[in-house]
Amino acid sequence: MKKKVPGVLAGLVAAAVLAAPASAGPKVTVRVEGESNTLLERTQVTLPDTDSAVCGAGKKWTVADAIEVATGGDWDRQVFVSTILRESHVFADSDYWALWNGSGGGYRFATVGICDQVMAEGEEALMLVDRSPAPGFVPTSFPLSLRGLPAAVQAGVPVPLSVAIHALDGSAQPVAGATVSGGGASAVTAADGSATLTFTQPGSLVVKASKAGAVISAGERLTVSATPTTVSEAPMAPARPGLGGPSSSPPADVTAPVATIRGLESDRRFTRRRAPRELRGSVTADPSGLRAVRLSIYRKRKGRCWALDGESERFKRHRCEGRRSFRIGDRAEWSYLLPRKLAAGLFTIRVSAIDRAGNRSVTTTRIRVR
Repeated sequence: MKKKVPGVLAGLVAAAVLAAPASAGPKVTVRVEGESNTLLERTQVTLPDTDSAVCGAGKKWTVADAIEVATGGDWDRQVFVSTILRESHVFADSDYWALWNGSGGGYRFATVGICDQVMAEGEEALMLVDRSPAPGFVPTSFPLSLRGLPAAVQAGVPVPLSVAIHALDGSAQPVAGATVSGGGASAVTAADGSATLTFTQPGSLVVKASKAGAVISAGERLTVSATPTTVSEAPMAPARPGLGGPSSSPPADVTAPVATIRGLESDRRFTRRRAPRELRGSVTADPSGLRAVRLSIYRKRKGRCWALDGESERFKRHRCEGRRSFRIGDRAEWSYLLPRKLAAGLFTIRVSAIDRAGNRSVTTTRIRVR
């Protein structure tokens, strides 16, 4: 009878150890705000419990590791990062990627680099574009946060909320004049940072706060449910012979689906070089089914107006109070590639969602290109 060779057994044990997955590190969140668009909304990732592939031996759970996992490696993997998700900032115009730490709903400017900032469970890394010209190199971009928004609301019920702006040391102050928008609703904050939104259409949507000169807030997702209705009870109709009870029919669909425009908030300002080229978004589910998504884009400059013609894909002169839209499909996830970069002017973008019962909703956003 042959004996098992100890070396073979040791090899099997070693192979089993190597095949076992690395134990998990903390769960953290990453957000990336580009110069004119959100490149990555809050994304939760689990950090590997191993030495950093970017920062080297002896370092783990760093912001660099979090960026690596959250972007799927779509960045330059440099200690002094210059490119994230194909957007580069190399201090050509004093622009660079700044790191802010998020914790407990607040943000603090990081004074160390992405390989030296170690993340703990539940923390957030916010990468944003800043401009700090010499001398001094004092940060000039500060993030907003949206507060008090519940996870679920009822259509037609006013929802109070507030907007704050964060300082370098992590303190926060109410901000006036910020625009809070989402799901077709919009409001501007008062001097104490407060605002009230009323959502008229049920569905799942995202609300964000923006203000010129500040960094847009993270998107807060909420669900809007239909407003409860009171139904008066009527005497039950007598059973019809042979049917076993009163006749009934499903309730009519009187609620329109709601379209959202992803990553394009109202009152944003763009240079022509940074203006969006692709518009995209989604439409909430509807019991009747989605019949069509329609798009209209109006440009206004120096008192004159143009509307984008869907057939020729050109802007044509149009009266400023008019309406012109074109069909872009019937899918819940929609997108439209503009034929060319937007010229200077004020653009009003409207997306209409129409269901098979004929219900319609319109979502509007306005941007300025200079």
